[in-house]
Amino acid sequence: MAGFPSTQSEVTSLAEAAPRVRFAPSPTGYLHVGGARTALFNWLFARHHHGTFILRIEDTDIERSTSEMVEGILQGMRWLGLDWDEGPYFQTQRMDLYRQTAARLIASGHAYYCFCTKEELERKRAAALADGRSAKYEGICRGVPREEAARRRAAGESAAVRFAVPETGSTYFDDAVLGRVEFANNEVEDVVLLRSDGAPTYHLSVVADDIDMRISHIIRGSDHISNTPKQVMLYEALGEPMPVFAHVPLILGPDKTRLSKRHGATSVMAYRDQGIVPEAFRNFLALLGWAPPGGTAGILGDAELIRLFDLDGISKSNAIFDRAKLDWFNSEHIRAFSAEKLLPLVEVEWKKAGIEPDLMDRDWLLRTIDLVKPRARNLRDFATLFRAYFTDSFEADPAAVEKFLKDENVRQMLVELGGRYAASEDGFSEQETEKLLYDFAAEKEMKAGPLINGARVALTGQGVAPSLFAVMAMLGRERTVSRLKAAQEMAARAMNQEV
Repeated sequence: MAGFPSTQSEVTSLAEAAPRVRFAPSPTGYLHVGGARTALFNWLFARHHHGTFILRIEDTDIERSTSEMVEGILQGMRWLGLDWDEGPYFQTQRMDLYRQTAARLIASGHAYYCFCTKEELERKRAAALADGRSAKYEGICRGVPREEAARRRAAGESAAVRFAVPETGSTYFDDAVLGRVEFANNEVEDVVLLRSDGAPTYHLSVVADDIDMRISHIIRGSDHISNTPKQVMLYEALGEPMPVFAHVPLILGPDKTRLSKRHGATSVMAYRDQGIVPEAFRNFLALLGWAPPGGTAGILGDAELIRLFDLDGISKSNAIFDRAKLDWFNSEHIRAFSAEKLLPLVEVEWKKAGIEPDLMDRDWLLRTIDLVKPRARNLRDFATLFRAYFTDSFEADPAAVEKFLKDENVRQMLVELGGRYAASEDGFSEQETEKLLYDFAAEKEMKAGPLINGARVALTGQGVAPSLFAVMAMLGRERTVSRLKAAQEMAARAMNQEV
């Protein structure tokens, strides 16, 4: 039975030394949520144990791999803040290693040349399926004597290299998440290691690389579980110490199916473009399939995630991607950010929206960001919902106008209120603006509520905002007066009426 190395020294040399882990994406697509979570788990594990995090680009699929996708992966990693210690290594630059590894396996009798053509294999698979038999390769060339195979290759005959899977018994591994996993060997096909054109397959290249890079722990998605017995066999055949395998649960959509585009954005950079901050995304991703000791899951910074993370906390159950929860994490992290940290991020959103703040005083910008950030769901809000705080070029929410500015009397009172603020010789603090409004309402024998709600819409374009009087103090007398006096025009525009 195949399994872990038999000597304790071999196990110790990998599992108990400072760990070396890797994230090995294929550049046939951008960095997606599942890959980002795998990268994060590896990064957290390496940082927790003071180990090494390696980035390896598995680009041997020449037809589907592109430099654009490579850059997309690197961009996604950088945005997530997952700095790597070694790499990026590219498999297309390591072809000699794979061919040398295949040659070792042939020389030891663990692999053989397969001269079957693609057409022959397709015919045999079709016939097997038609007969209700397994379509796996039946070892046709396994019986070709080694001397004959070598002669045919020397004569220039095309051949792939296949691994000779043991025909009896079983192969097992002790997974750090799933426990003992065992496969009957007769269910495993003699996997191709080198194609007839000399290109390595995934199984050969990943094992050769992991051995060469001294990878101690392979942390990857549970969709790789069926690949693992083949790779365990390769480690044994090469006489190399086995790494620790840890297969993490899949990420599913709310409908319990594999996460895909129909569930919303799956590219990491799409979430950046939606105004998600990387700290929130890391926090959210870390808790998809992992729970810290004690089971408490909430707002965790990088230092806490690194301190708490280990493989013991990874669940066997699939995780559910909850967009509402991501948005909550995002709002909480934004709220915790200082205005100094937020300003450059917000400036990016302003630039995309074509906003140049009317007041460029840095202290004023920071105070205004602090005022509105408790209501921010994402960074884009600073250029959309909060646009009126930074520029006079904004449009009111029609629903807010309909609710709070529909009454002609309220609009007229706001215009008059604007005149009172303009004529007042008092200061323009929160307390002073509040006193003037309440005194005005009492004079007009009306409740202050309609004035407050209407003024909020006139000043911010929104029905919900921070304290009205904090907003007035932030905008200043001139802008407050101008917007209150324009309440009639704002309502007309929003309701598509003539002024």
